[in-house]
Amino acid sequence: MNGEGVLVRAMLAAADRWYAVPGYPISGIAAAAGAELCVNEKVALEYALGDSLAGRRAGVICKNVGLNTCADPLVNATTQGLVAGVVVVAGDDVAVRGSQNAQDSRYYGEVAQIPVLEPDAETLGSAVEEAFAASEAFSRAALLRVTPAVLEGAAPACTRPRTPGAGSLADPDLTMRGRTEAADADTARMFSWSKRSPFNRAGRPPVGSGPAPGEARAVTVYPPPFSPEDLALTNEAGRPFLREHRHLEPPVPKDRFDTKSGRGYARTFCRNCPFKPALELIRDCGIAVVCDIGCSLLAANPPYGIGVASYGLGSSVAVAARSTKAALCGDYAMLHSGMNALADVVEKGLPLLCIILKNKRMGMTGGHPAPDIARYIGWAEPVTLAAGDTAAIAGRLVIPDGPAVLIIEGTCPEGENHETVAC
Repeated sequence: MNGEGVLVRAMLAAADRWYAVPGYPISGIAAAAGAELCVNEKVALEYALGDSLAGRRAGVICKNVGLNTCADPLVNATTQGLVAGVVVVAGDDVAVRGSQNAQDSRYYGEVAQIPVLEPDAETLGSAVEEAFAASEAFSRAALLRVTPAVLEGAAPACTRPRTPGAGSLADPDLTMRGRTEAADADTARMFSWSKRSPFNRAGRPPVGSGPAPGEARAVTVYPPPFSPEDLALTNEAGRPFLREHRHLEPPVPKDRFDTKSGRGYARTFCRNCPFKPALELIRDCGIAVVCDIGCSLLAANPPYGIGVASYGLGSSVAVAARSTKAALCGDYAMLHSGMNALADVVEKGLPLLCIILKNKRMGMTGGHPAPDIARYIGWAEPVTLAAGDTAAIAGRLVIPDGPAVLIIEGTCPEGENHETVAC
């Protein structure tokens, strides 16, 4: 059996759902795995993160240049956490046969602080399950890098049984700094995981990774598994990633992480924010939402506590479509990148209550003006209500059978800033 066939068998055994944006060299993998096609890779990863919140393992299949589109939720998931494993299978076009560049996906391991595996033919059938296990162990996405030489070559037809684990979401008491500190502590554990991994095989240098020759084999390529001396001679497909990272050291974990209760307060909305009544209605209805970055993120804090998770600007729509079925975002977040996800959700008819807080401002960055969102999503047939019309808003706060968009319109009070509440 060739590597592509072995990989697909392993993917189907390891995960519940796969999403994809086709392209060389992964189009065949996406088709054989029955992956759901998405409007772009960011939406695909957000869907997978939503599945994770709902306890389903899910993955994304994309080519190297498509991985760039995943970057925002990929990085944010490391500090926000996840529940069931999420794996990105990235096909690197190292010979530039069907791409605009020869980008090396392994560098996202460093950017996002995620485990990266690059299996050879011998480990290909079991590396997918190992990637999902690592994702759950470190509560972040994992990356599996494959190249045409591995996919087209022969590989033993073996599949590792699923060993379900569970990640965790970030402690809601942690501040943003605290979440970063906690993520660094898990990154330090990743270094030990890589060095102990039985997927790597010791031997005399040079070390080989992926399809490249070498008596010693490096499969868990980030964090680097061997000593700097061993990695000084490394054969690799693409850039010299392992050689460049051979002196990498793990972060030094802090003894305690920054918490809201420790500092005594959490941030909340402005005193006269027009959206407070609507947020109270959502809370009183018992609706859990996926929050977006921006003012809507404050809905996760007291006194509302309605936010489950947040994976980056414009991410709430797709994540919620696969988990809570309710998204809360600002108008700028929707303009920034939420519209791609909303288009995909509407096209597929997914059940989702998408609540947009429209103030025509970029509220978290100094109140810069934002275009009127209603002009650009008419195709989604939104219902626009004034923030003060609580009776009408209450009537719309139900999880629908298909996509429903509610725009709540209000004007931010001039001269006010976010306040704090005691914790």
